[in-house]
Amino acid sequence: MSEEKKSDSLKILTDSYFTLIDSIGENPQRDGLLKTPERAAKALQFLTRGYAEDPEAILKGAMFQEPYQEMVVVKNIEMYSLCEHHMLPFFGKAHIAYIPNGYIVGLSKIPRIVDAFARRLQVQERLTTDIRDCIDRTLKPLGVAVVIEASHMCMQMRGVEKQNSVTTTSAFTGEFLKEPTRKEFLSLISSRLS
Repeated sequence: MSEEKKSDSLKILTDSYFTLIDSIGENPQRDGLLKTPERAAKALQFLTRGYAEDPEAILKGAMFQEPYQEMVVVKNIEMYSLCEHHMLPFFGKAHIAYIPNGYIVGLSKIPRIVDAFARRLQVQERLTTDIRDCIDRTLKPLGVAVVIEASHMCMQMRGVEKQNSVTTTSAFTGEFLKEPTRKEFLSLISSRLS
């Protein structure tokens, strides 16, 4: 996004937050709220910055030829997103594995693509498959596994108000569709090796 477009977006969002604050019966011009519309607008831009990122380009920027063909697991990746239904946060951990087929990727790129997809209006189910499909398309590995565990504020702060609920989603391709490989992955992400 160009600086001019980002600035235009910031103004529109700031004006919208001013209207929202006024619409709930609060005075957006009182001392404590004077800068809130702009701060909230900047926060929303930050929380949705994934729209400006290309996850495939992130992976392609750090692909290396390597004959390694064993499982590569990156687990406990912190993840924050906004539910597209209520625009409330959901957050948790992503666990990702792939089995290389001629190419590996710089390990920091896996959490970066999680962020690129999570920092959009999302549902956990699509987030899980977006990550899986991006790795599968870009690296063309022998298999990909993604498990996300998250708490949803739309379930905890409103609606059913269940404080201890955690949602788990999973998506697999290739070798991870086979029971022994999937079982090994699930064992690795649930164990403490360190």
